[in-house]
Amino acid sequence: MSRFLKWVGGLIMLALIAGALIFFVFLPPYVENARNSVIDHDPYPVSDGAAELHETLIIGDLHADPLLWSRDLTERGTRGQVDIPRLLEGNVALQVFTAVTKSPAGQNYEANSAEAFDNITLLAVGQLWPLRTWDSLKERAIYQAEKLHRFEAASNGHLKVIKTRADLDSVLNARSNGEQIVGGILGIEGSHPLEGDLANLDAIFDAGHRVFGLHHFFDNELGGSLHGQANTGLSDFGRQVVQELAQRPVVIDLAHSSPQVARDVIGMTDVPLIVSHGGLHGYCPVKRNYPDELMQEIAATGGVIGMGYWADVTCGDTAPSGIAKMIKAAIETIGEDHVSLGSDYDGSVETAFDTSELAALTSALLDEGVTEVQIRKVMGENMVRVFRDRLN
Repeated sequence: MSRFLKWVGGLIMLALIAGALIFFVFLPPYVENARNSVIDHDPYPVSDGAAELHETLIIGDLHADPLLWSRDLTERGTRGQVDIPRLLEGNVALQVFTAVTKSPAGQNYEANSAEAFDNITLLAVGQLWPLRTWDSLKERAIYQAEKLHRFEAASNGHLKVIKTRADLDSVLNARSNGEQIVGGILGIEGSHPLEGDLANLDAIFDAGHRVFGLHHFFDNELGGSLHGQANTGLSDFGRQVVQELAQRPVVIDLAHSSPQVARDVIGMTDVPLIVSHGGLHGYCPVKRNYPDELMQEIAATGGVIGMGYWADVTCGDTAPSGIAKMIKAAIETIGEDHVSLGSDYDGSVETAFDTSELAALTSALLDEGVTEVQIRKVMGENMVRVFRDRLN
């Protein structure tokens, strides 16, 4: 009997070890690879003129989520859509790295409960994030900022975390002198990491975050999400947060907020606002894309709208030619000074190209008849204008 019990105990131990290996070693990369895929494709055409123009552009992307995943961003990845080597290959000057801190099970664009099981908790445990992050949204935002700073230290000068206008100008000046460097700007996707306490803003700001989304896929203490259940505007707490953010050197991001929240923010602030990633409703009439009239109101603040690269906001056409068509429509609808790039790379979306292939988008924009001046604005100059305005 003793030998039998030892044998059973050994089997149980082996099963536990095997389960741990699957959960901690194999499952996170598998999940990421499944969630952030690039569609197989032949090389996209890039004309000689487009290639020459692309190398002279300042390129910026308002939204990507690679900090959520267990990848070394200083190495060229075999999964996902963005990392520092691929940013350099794509001639990207500025990349906003957004911290995702909570995501409801069954996530959808229509209605999500804030009480639903949180998928990011499972990722935090499975990827062996520090214990402090397992039950604190604030600590998840801070930890992802720490990750980007570690990548900066290990990048051999190829990444600089931007916190000030001087940092921004330093990166752009270095690139104009031929240096291979990317400026990384930290942000949070939804302000639930405040955990309902305005005092927590200091810790998140001090960690380096400079883009503050108000919502993600669920209602939070600030008010209603575009994908929540209440469909409300800003709460009293939300108004306090927005008032404080407007006084700080940060950019307020309305992506995922309810239309009423967006209107409330427009009504109570006098700063350029952004929608970091999404699409144009007149081009793709889905709930995820704000109505064109609201986009025009956001543009009137001096802000910008980041055009996403995934099927749900483009109505299916995710090739560079499809993104170019949407960008051209956005220029016609909200103006050439208010359209930017907002890929949502590594944000659990499938795309048709990764960041190293952005020259194909430049080529497609030329093919659509977008002018060189407009291309320069959309690819990065509009984004730079907003950040120069807001950072100090």
